[in-house]
Amino acid sequence: MPDQRVTQRLDDSAAGIATAAALLRAGKLVALPTETVYGLAADATSGAAVAGIYAAKERPSFNPLIAHLPDLAAARRQGLFDANALALARAFWPGPLTLVVPVSSGCSVSELARAGLATVALRVPSHPVARAILQAAGRPIAAPSANRSGRVSATSAAHVLADLDGRIDAVLDGGPTKVGVESTIVACLDGAPRLLRPGGVPSAAIEGVIGRSLVLAGESGAAPISPGLLASHYAPAAGVRLNAEGPRDGEAWLGFGPEPVTLSPATLQLNLSPAGDLMEAAANLFGYLRQLDMAAPATIAIAPIPPHGLGEAINDRLQRAAAPR
Repeated sequence: MPDQRVTQRLDDSAAGIATAAALLRAGKLVALPTETVYGLAADATSGAAVAGIYAAKERPSFNPLIAHLPDLAAARRQGLFDANALALARAFWPGPLTLVVPVSSGCSVSELARAGLATVALRVPSHPVARAILQAAGRPIAAPSANRSGRVSATSAAHVLADLDGRIDAVLDGGPTKVGVESTIVACLDGAPRLLRPGGVPSAAIEGVIGRSLVLAGESGAAPISPGLLASHYAPAAGVRLNAEGPRDGEAWLGFGPEPVTLSPATLQLNLSPAGDLMEAAANLFGYLRQLDMAAPATIAIAPIPPHGLGEAINDRLQRAAAPR
């Protein structure tokens, strides 16, 4: 358990952004909004600051962290971009895409943040508050999701505080996140881009830019080469039952689309999107899982989610939530 500290509440004013950047430069931990989820930010060049992230999140140290930069030029000082990586960066940055590339000779991202690997995971976020903080901080910022490791990701400042109040130095409240699931991760290491994690940019859009099919990275017993690749991840305390036709007695229910069954008023229930909108479902996913989990049901039954578009990322998160742990 990290030392207890007072967690400052900052707003997204110029003063709040300046305070957040100053804290990061001083090696402190600050939760900040991105377009995907809230990130727990620290100076990626400082091993001590990165260690603080692992301590606050209780995150396995072999899981590398994403370094966030204000623009492509800054990212290219950290990693080596081949033609595919450059094309993807120019197409989707700023935005919810992370690229895993070889480290450059001048890479300043700490070895601890890279989990000892010769690769680095880089992203240029589009959220205006995140971009302003990155510009003011003037260095790469590591920012995994702002929650304890394996728990449901945070899509609001309140979610951050529920997990990390007293464990971090500040949270900057930029309102609810827009995308609601983490960034897509693509490795550009050997001429054949690999999809490591589905996310906010659908794989079909990526394939349209590179003009070829993505290679799918299989799970293995080896240490992950990018964030988000632990088998049991994003897990609520309750058990998870996927592709359910309806809730069984005593189960909480997370629906999608028009309900196929008449639910008892006594059933604890939420619907990711009654209209069947995958963007709405993605935005609601972690918040709704968290709400249901707070009621401490033994199991959360979850309706089938279509596997296309953002459904790809939603299903990936749900499968990890349901993995044995």
